[in-house]
Amino acid sequence: MLRIEYVYWLCGALLAACALHDLRARRFAAAAFWGILAVIFLGGDALPAQGVGVSVIVLALIAGSGALRRAPASVRAEPVEARSIDALRQAQGERLASAMRLGHRLFVPALVIPFGTLALSLAQPYSPWATLDRSAFTLIALAFACFVATLAALWLTRSSPRNAVGEASRLLDALSWAALLPMLLAMLGAVFAATGVGGAIAHIVAAAIPTQSPIACLLAFAFGMVAFTVIMGNAFAAFPVMMAGIGLPLLIGQHHAHAAALGALGMLTGYCGTLLTPMAANFNIVPAALLELRDPNGVIRAQWPTALALLAVNFAMLWLFAL
Repeated sequence: MLRIEYVYWLCGALLAACALHDLRARRFAAAAFWGILAVIFLGGDALPAQGVGVSVIVLALIAGSGALRRAPASVRAEPVEARSIDALRQAQGERLASAMRLGHRLFVPALVIPFGTLALSLAQPYSPWATLDRSAFTLIALAFACFVATLAALWLTRSSPRNAVGEASRLLDALSWAALLPMLLAMLGAVFAATGVGGAIAHIVAAAIPTQSPIACLLAFAFGMVAFTVIMGNAFAAFPVMMAGIGLPLLIGQHHAHAAALGALGMLTGYCGTLLTPMAANFNIVPAALLELRDPNGVIRAQWPTALALLAVNFAMLWLFAL
């Protein structure tokens, strides 16, 4: 019987291996950070809620103290005692030669993940797990596709599982605490939805704008999607809040907006905010860390004109197709 807990245990095992790797390399802050997170993933519901809360506070303290410094992405994840200038240069030369030899075949393991997840998700209704929750099965499919992609990468590069763990540790150290932001921001969106933020927004909007004007409601919805996406770093988290506060009661209920067009274009409008915020770590902070840019906000500085142009185009399409 497939269970979503298996995916969490697999993530916990990987985090534990990375924590051990950092401990051997004497990166004690990183080892503690990933080790605590591994315990949370492995323990799951068996852990007391208060203990998990304390662990999250400790993670925040480690990240906020500055001790969790990002390891340069170009540095191979090897123990400190095994490093030297000549060894690093030799390792970089070997990696460059391997990349030149493999060429575009390097993309095969990466493509296994999306296409494998899609294939397994589409095959679920015809599988023995057709009754399993759809969202849970999608995560299981993603985990299985990642596992197959790892095997494909090991076979393609003729590498060892130990090197795979080392590269995973190097990548996590390069991402640092930003690797947790997507998960935390998704939780924040759920908290906002559960605490009735959408209803509060509806009251504020009703008092601040002329709700009898469809253009005013549409402006509030579009800019609200951008603002909440900037705050939460995720349009998926902002969407239920804005739909509950403005989209459903005012635009659809009062002004009879086209629901499908409003939903699709409203989500696309939220992505304009994704281009403008460091809270969207996987889009804006992670690339800067992996590319070792001097300016951590360099990605945002390069794309903010595109974000504003897309916002204007999206608003015009909302007015044309939704109203």
